[in-house]
Amino acid sequence: MQLRKLILALGSALALSTVAYSLNADGIEERHEGVAFGTEISEDDLALWDIDIQTPTGVGLPEGEGTVSEGQAVYEAKCIACHGEKAEGGSQYGSMVGGIGSMTERPRKLTPGSMYPYAPILFDYVRRAMPIDRPHSLTNDEVYAVSAYIYFLNGLIGEDFKMNAQTMPTIEMPNRDAFITDDRPDTNAERCMTDCKPIGTVADGDRQG
Repeated sequence: MQLRKLILALGSALALSTVAYSLNADGIEERHEGVAFGTEISEDDLALWDIDIQTPTGVGLPEGEGTVSEGQAVYEAKCIACHGEKAEGGSQYGSMVGGIGSMTERPRKLTPGSMYPYAPILFDYVRRAMPIDRPHSLTNDEVYAVSAYIYFLNGLIGEDFKMNAQTMPTIEMPNRDAFITDDRPDTNAERCMTDCKPIGTVADGDRQG
């Protein structure tokens, strides 16, 4: 029954698309009157989605600021239910503190303090994904504040630290120099943007005999 409904829906969509377009005498596709294609996307529209952060440098971190005490208040209001008291593990997730120096041990203890090579990674993740039931609901100030609280609990900053776009990249992460650079040949491949070979094919000149 569900499959039949899906087929009917797809058929209706195809019929509508057939009605919406037609070819003129010159074979050029024309749009029927009243059919809309939406509006152009502006640079301001794109800016709302362009939230990438260069985590080694902090480039892309937004304006805002937060302190450890402010972060504790945010944490206890919006994070504690899943992550537990003082981020030591709760109903949904394990601990986010400790484990520094355990990356070469078994088992490792994976926490922001033990595994992140750069401090802005925490801001980027929290802003995108937390709280899990209301992602994107935290303000920039709240994300900075709760990040300060987490790094304070990990012993990486003092209680009077003010977290912002300038200070966050300066935090020395314990595991920063323990990562291995991926130098495999395919990581140096150049992206093809025009006149690209079909995916899955290899030119004769590129074949290795």
